[in-house]
Amino acid sequence: MEQKQKVLFIRFSSIGDIVLTTPLLRALKEQRPETEVHFLVKKQFRAIVENNPNIDKVHEYHGNFHDMIKQLRAEKFTFIADLQNNIRSNRIKRRLHVNAGTVNKINLRKWFYVVFKLNRLPKKHIVDRYFEVLNSINVINDQKGLDFFPEPEANHIFRQMPDFIEKGYIVAVTGAAHFTKQIPTDLFVEILNSARKPVVFTGGTSDSAKAQEIIEKLEVQAFNGCGKYTIGQSAEIIRRAKVVLTPDTGSMHIAAAFYRPTVSLWGNTVPEFGMYSYMPEDPSLYFIAEVKGLKCRPCTKIGFKHCPRKHFRCMKDQNVNQIVEKINLFWNHQQD
Repeated sequence: MEQKQKVLFIRFSSIGDIVLTTPLLRALKEQRPETEVHFLVKKQFRAIVENNPNIDKVHEYHGNFHDMIKQLRAEKFTFIADLQNNIRSNRIKRRLHVNAGTVNKINLRKWFYVVFKLNRLPKKHIVDRYFEVLNSINVINDQKGLDFFPEPEANHIFRQMPDFIEKGYIVAVTGAAHFTKQIPTDLFVEILNSARKPVVFTGGTSDSAKAQEIIEKLEVQAFNGCGKYTIGQSAEIIRRAKVVLTPDTGSMHIAAAFYRPTVSLWGNTVPEFGMYSYMPEDPSLYFIAEVKGLKCRPCTKIGFKHCPRKHFRCMKDQNVNQIVEKINLFWNHQQD
């Protein structure tokens, strides 16, 4: 009797990186529906995957490696798709003794770009590099894009939100994991006052004070949603937005999953790393705003707590007129 195919996907964190794995889950389920799909993720990121119908079982990593291995061994996986490729995920593969595919993170090429500003990176999105992990089990990209499944009844939050959102709004993604990815307060104010559209700010509790500071300087209707909602509820706010204004962060990929028109502002990181908005069915729905020609950029592949050069020109020199023009173009296109 042929063994049932059971595949474990490993991606511990973070929001955007996990959302970027979703095309693989969908493609595997559609092309090999008999396969049982499992996903291993850190406990704090479970909400991103737990409502995904393409996943049969979610495993949480709590920090106890021994207990986790015992649990995973009992599943008798036939294949591991390692989309994390770090010390911990490699230990898991060694302990489970299962056929596996591992993503190439091309870290050496990224390092050369950061240190020597020599771009030898492949012109390939991270999703397409993820799919290379599934080559040995013959699963191919269906080119439909990303998925995100908000929690059931997430839309009930709109009952307690201001009435102005019913006529449409911009989502302003307030924070990012690293300062050098964040959109500065003054830049937010200039863009949003120039665009003259209602705004809903999203983010965590730590972003609330910044959002409130921006709102106090705005001449448009605005609502501070930072820290008020779960990831799934915030995703529902993004799903209903007419335009999403965001730095290079996880919310950018959630917006892409819903094919929401997106204007993304890039600071210390660059799209060439392969993590830009992924909307293969309609790439015209996203616009990348970046300051090209800076000799110091990219200064890191992740982010810093402050600008190493102390000028933060990668954000402060953004072309506001171009950004506002794109926001209005996206907004008006949906009015037609």
